Amino acid sequence: MELTRDWVTVRASIALTFAVAILSILAGLAQIGGLGVSGPLAPLVPDFVRQTVGFTGTITGFSMLGSGFALKNGYRIGWYSTAVLLPLTAIQGLMQASILSFPLVALSALSVPTLVINRGRFDRSYSPSPTQLAAGAALVTAVSYGTVGTYALRDQFNGAVTIVDAFYFTVVTASTVGYGDISPATDIARLFAVSSLVMNVAAFAVALGVLLTPAIEAQLSKALGKMTDRQIDLLDDHVLVLGYGDLTEPILEELDARDGVEYAVVTPDETAARRLAERDIPVFTADPSDVDPLERVNLAGARAVVAATEDDARDALAILTARQLNPDVRIVAAVTQRENVDKLRRAGADQVISPTTLGGHIIVDCAFGADSTDATEGVLDDIDLDD
Repeated sequence: MELTRDWVTVRASIALTFAVAILSILAGLAQIGGLGVSGPLAPLVPDFVRQTVGFTGTITGFSMLGSGFALKNGYRIGWYSTAVLLPLTAIQGLMQASILSFPLVALSALSVPTLVINRGRFDRSYSPSPTQLAAGAALVTAVSYGTVGTYALRDQFNGAVTIVDAFYFTVVTASTVGYGDISPATDIARLFAVSSLVMNVAAFAVALGVLLTPAIEAQLSKALGKMTDRQIDLLDDHVLVLGYGDLTEPILEELDARDGVEYAVVTPDETAARRLAERDIPVFTADPSDVDPLERVNLAGARAVVAATEDDARDALAILTARQLNPDVRIVAAVTQRENVDKLRRAGADQVISPTTLGGHIIVDCAFGADSTDATEGVLDDIDLDD
């Protein structure tokens, strides 16, 4: 079988990345817990190296999970981080010298070709917001303050000798765990510990808020039937379905059946929007005849526009707005009243279809003995759908 992009898909790259991440975590934890079954390379690797690589392998696995989520969102930085981490997971698997780590090595090697083949598919740039940058800077500053200060005052702490001890004390203090194996012995050390606690707790709270806020917003948007900012930013070369009606569901089913076709629905019906959002269908709750909503869902980058509600007047307004915003986009409309065909054409539709006319031809052909499939093909071949 030829190794092509049609066979090695983007989904395969993402799935393999997550699989490697999970295996790296499991193999690392097994090595740390002494559950690893020694393999043929075990005599060549010192025990302390295997134990150390167990810790680093677990950390690499969690880092790989982050890379997997970045790949899932199409970020180029996710591709670069995965390309760096895959060789690390393979090397760490070999150094663990455990039978449990051999599948990790094999899967890491298998993931490299799929990642290389799909390199061009991960092209989204990642630009952290000022809030995210500030939260990251605050966290690094607070941890550095605690670590450097504890190490500088190590003579006034019980149990603090190395920089690792200082870092450990800072993290334990920030998490409010307080094991007690390292403790301040003087007033100055206690005051410093209090200041470090306040700074780190505040920094961790801000960082968690920055991380959790997008997830909360996504859930609220889904509950309210609205697309998230991330979904909107991903829209490109897509199909926009303007409005919602009885014909919308068959249209969405047809779009779903076509692999690789992205689409979004723009409707002012909040009830319908919530139902669509519950099914993970991208939906933007707004009037499709307004300029701002259509600009927001990137009408300029759409490949086609479909207007198929039961309200010809509302469809005409939506078509008119879409045509003004993008003179080159292909617009297809369904008309309820046959006398409105010319009106929708003048509004800017490239193709106007009358479902009642189409259905009438098919029903009559079937009544005279034609098969439904043959009748449908005959109608499409012999009649003008705009009539």
